[in-house]
Amino acid sequence: MPAILAVTVPFFGLVLCGYLAARLRLMPEATIPGLNAFVLFFALPCMLFRFGASTPVDKLLNPAMLAVWSIAALAIVAFTLRVTRGPRVNLKDAAFGALVAAFPNTGFMGMPLMTALLGAAAAGPMMVTLLIDMFITSSVCLALAQMHDNAHLPLGRRLRNALRGPIGNPQPWAIALGALFSAYGLGLPGPIDRIVELLAGAATPVALFTIGAVLWRAGQHAHSRTPPALFVPVALIKLAVHPALVFGLGSAAIALGAPLSRFELMVLTLAAALPSASNVSLLAERFSADNGRVARIIMTSTVLAFLSFSGLAGVFGAKPG
Repeated sequence: MPAILAVTVPFFGLVLCGYLAARLRLMPEATIPGLNAFVLFFALPCMLFRFGASTPVDKLLNPAMLAVWSIAALAIVAFTLRVTRGPRVNLKDAAFGALVAAFPNTGFMGMPLMTALLGAAAAGPMMVTLLIDMFITSSVCLALAQMHDNAHLPLGRRLRNALRGPIGNPQPWAIALGALFSAYGLGLPGPIDRIVELLAGAATPVALFTIGAVLWRAGQHAHSRTPPALFVPVALIKLAVHPALVFGLGSAAIALGAPLSRFELMVLTLAAALPSASNVSLLAERFSADNGRVARIIMTSTVLAFLSFSGLAGVFGAKPG
């Protein structure tokens, strides 16, 4: 356990540093979008490209991993909608709650944390989860959210609108480009490879720092007083129900002879145990949903995940290299 905490404490500590820097006004709020843009469009794509280029293509196209993660994500979305939608939570807000219950913070936190904890072999399964969540989980939830305001539009139109975000996000394209380089044994010219390496190296600390700043900003711009009963259960679904479902589905798949290793199942389960994706608060704000509730779910899951994620990693017997 001390070896696991030696990995997780610095990661969550950087998130706390970003939160405190924004809260204490050491970092002006106006700089947060710039940090977010640097991570989203420069540092993180370079990191994902490097992981993609060093990962065998068959690891990114493993049908068992694709099936387990997709089924679990859609089941969590459906379950969260079922138990949270009601007089105080309309369809739009329930859809965003379902999104933060099913979409872990894979890019900004999960990829660097899992590779530090389990080694480079964890990158393949993590990229599978990221691609599914960006193109399937988020698209379905955004289409459902738009039903509240655009009920007159056909479902296909709403799904096309929802896909505009993932298509415009550089992260999946960076993974795809890296996979192309891996498949054909390509490499970048020396100076360009060094630039990509430097940007990739900046991804982890800046991304974690930015998560903290974004969480503080989301709390500042939340325009509702959300009672704990409306956000704590969703955070617990994210941290407990989601990983339990992934582990159960993955274990069943292995028992049926699916091409899924125990190591890959551990990576998928720990990925599901990550806190909610911090960028969902930006989406909720853009779609005029209850951002106060979304921000509180993300904050609660991030705080609790320090203990729950570390504990689950200990149960699995994770051994940092």
